[in-house]
Amino acid sequence: MQRGLTELGPSLRKVRSARGLTLDEAARDTRIRREFLEALEGDEFDRLLGDVHVRGCLRTYASYLRLSPDKVVAAYADSRTDTPPRTQMTAPLQPESVMGGSRRRDNHRLIGMAAATLLVLAGAFGILSARQPAPPPAELPSEAPAMVTTARPITVAVLARQPVEVRIVADDAPVQIFHLEVGEGRSFDGDRSVTIRLSEGGAAQITVNGSDEGFPGRAGRPWRRTYSYATASPTP
Repeated sequence: MQRGLTELGPSLRKVRSARGLTLDEAARDTRIRREFLEALEGDEFDRLLGDVHVRGCLRTYASYLRLSPDKVVAAYADSRTDTPPRTQMTAPLQPESVMGGSRRRDNHRLIGMAAATLLVLAGAFGILSARQPAPPPAELPSEAPAMVTTARPITVAVLARQPVEVRIVADDAPVQIFHLEVGEGRSFDGDRSVTIRLSEGGAAQITVNGSDEGFPGRAGRPWRRTYSYATASPTP
C-alpha cells in the first residue's frame, strides 16, 4: 500500500479510537498539546514547530499507541516526498470576453468620473473645514493604561542521537525523567519556563518554539538549561 499525505494521520486516529482513547487522554499521557495531536491526525504537519518537532511528536505518539516509531516516521518522510506537484489550470475563454475591451474602457471612464467627483468633494470639505475653529485638544490620562500581554506556551522538543536520560521541570511541576533511545523524541510544554537536563551534553538535538538549538553541551558532561519568557536569553 502506498503511503500518502492523507493516510498517516487518519491511521493514527483509527488506532487511538480502536484503543478507546480520547485526544484529551492522549495529550495528558504524552504531554503533547491537544492541538498538536489534532494536527498529526489531520496530516496538518505545518501547524507544528518544524520538522524536528514533528518527528519527535510522531515517535512519542507512536510509542504511546504501541506502534513502531521508526515505521511511523518513515511513513511521514515518504508523505513529504510523495506529494504530487500542483498543476495550474487555465480557465477557458468565455464568449463575452470578445467585448471585454470596450467594457473595460467604459469602466475606466466611470472610475475617472468618480475620482473627479471625490476630488471636488474633498476640496469643498477642506474649504469648509478651514472656516471652522479647531476642536479643543483631547485630555490625555496622566498614567498610561497597563498593557495586557499574553505569552504563548514554551515548547521544548528533544530528539536523541544516542541513548540519554532527560530530566524536565515545567513551571512548578515535579521533575519528570525519561530515557530516550537513538532516534526517539519527545516534546514538553510550559506556561512560564521549561528546565531541561541531559545526562550527557551533545547527546540530543534541542528545538525551542521551532528554533533549532542544535546539540548543546559537551560529551561526557551533563548539560542543563532553563528556557523562559522572563529573560532575553535562556537561563544557564
